[in-house]
Amino acid sequence: MATLFLGTYAPRLDEKGRLILPAKYREAFAEGLVVTKGQERCLYVWPVEEFARVTEQLRAAPVTSKGARDYMRVFFAGASDEVPDRQGRITVPPALREYAGLTRDCVVIGANTRMEVWDAATWEAYLGEQEETFSSLSEEVLPGLA
Repeated sequence: MATLFLGTYAPRLDEKGRLILPAKYREAFAEGLVVTKGQERCLYVWPVEEFARVTEQLRAAPVTSKGARDYMRVFFAGASDEVPDRQGRITVPPALREYAGLTRDCVVIGANTRMEVWDAATWEAYLGEQEETFSSLSEEVLPGLA
């Protein structure tokens, strides 16, 4: 069964571009993880097993679809496989740090089967915009949940 990632954490990048993973989830990443570009200029962090599942889904996309090809090129070209060190840190490659605008203060959020890494200021701005529409979207995203 896949790990369910929940919560919000505020780690910092060190001078070497390393990020400390939330202690609660280090075991889920012990065998390795994949960091990829996500939507809205964040990074997705997948346990290797979950990344393999996502990869299988993407393989089902038709190669004749330009959108699918474009998405997969960006998704896989920017991906980096990492293994946390003994302190639970991973190195975020420079190109991914630049893509997500990561400098020092970060926010790591649980996002179901993955974690997301955001620049702290970018996350606060995004959250401020989204909280207004959150309740109105519940009926569209999860009908009958109210």
